[in-house]
Amino acid sequence: QMELRLYSWCFQSARVTQIKRKVTSYEGEDVSLNCEYNTSLSAPSLFLYIQFTNDYPEYVLLKDVIGPANFDDKFKERFDAHLNSITKSVPLMIQRLQLSDSAVYYCAHLN
Repeated sequence: QMELRLYSWCFQSARVTQIKRKVTSYEGEDVSLNCEYNTSLSAPSLFLYIQFTNDYPEYVLLKDVIGPANFDDKFKERFDAHLNSITKSVPLMIQRLQLSDSAVYYCAHLN
């Protein structure tokens, strides 16, 4: 089994915080990365980006209160996210973890 580490970082300036800074899991497992947000908006929008080693952050998804998450095509198959306006959190679920998922994940709130 291969151990993978997923780092979830969030932009503090956007009033988004992290529940877990580092998640360790194994290839093939399902994992959840969670970000919380704080806003007075009734319909917030959150963005998620992924940054691989020595590369620029790239867009993964946009999630708001209404409708499904708007994913980049290459993340649609195994990634999912739901915005919970009561707990003010957005867990990113990754199914069947792969070595290539090991990266830094950024979430940001759109004011």
